[in-house]
Amino acid sequence: MKTKILLIGGFNKAKSLAKSLIKKGYKVTAINKDMECCQLLAQIEHLTVFVGDGTKPFVLEDANAHNADIAIALTDSDADNLVICKLCKNKYNVKKTVALISDPKKTDFFYHMGIDSVVCAISVISNVIEQQAFLDEMATLVPIGEGRISIAQIPISQAAPVVDKKLWEIKLPKEVIIGCIMRGEKNIVPRGDTRILAGDVLVLISSNEHEVAAIQELTGR
Repeated sequence: MKTKILLIGGFNKAKSLAKSLIKKGYKVTAINKDMECCQLLAQIEHLTVFVGDGTKPFVLEDANAHNADIAIALTDSDADNLVICKLCKNKYNVKKTVALISDPKKTDFFYHMGIDSVVCAISVISNVIEQQAFLDEMATLVPIGEGRISIAQIPISQAAPVVDKKLWEIKLPKEVIIGCIMRGEKNIVPRGDTRILAGDVLVLISSNEHEVAAIQELTGR
C-alpha cells in the first residue's frame, strides 16, 4: 500500500515536492485555497487536488486527511502551518506532521506543540519525509567484504533521550559510529563534545547485530 502524503498550501513548494514524491511512488494530495493554483497543480499526473483553506477542518475532511500518513504544511504563514499540523495530528490522527516555518526562532515552540518535524528550508523536506515517515529507524544495508554493516539515517525528535547530550555522554556500542550529523542544510562531522539537538538527523554506521540497540538508545523507541 502506498504511503499517503497531504500537502497543504505553498503553490511552488507543493508543485516541486509533489512531482518529486509522485516520482518516488508515493500517493500525494494537495490542498490550495487559490483556484488558479489548483488548476495548475491538477496538471501534474497522479496528483489529487482540492480547493480550500487547509486551516478549516471541513476542507481537511474533504481531502480525506484521516487517511493521510503524513501532512506537510507549506503556507507562507507560520501560524497557519501550526494550526494545520495540530488539526491533522489531533483531529485526524495523521501519524507524521511537518511544518515549514520562516522564523527559525519558532522551531522549539513548534516541537513543544507536538509537531513531528519543523523545517526552515524546502530542500530538506524530502529528507525529513524519507527519514521520519518511510524509513522510521529502518536501516539501509551495505555489503562490506564478507560481512555487512548498516548505514541508517536516524531522525532525533524533541522527545528523544539524547537531545542536548554530547556524543561522549551517549552509551553506544563500540561497534557503532555516528559518522555525520545533518542539521538543516548543514552536514556536521561530529566530535566527542558535539551536542545533539532536536531535529538533527544522525548518520549511523554499525554492524548488523548492534544496529537495533543503537537506534533504541538514540530514539528511546
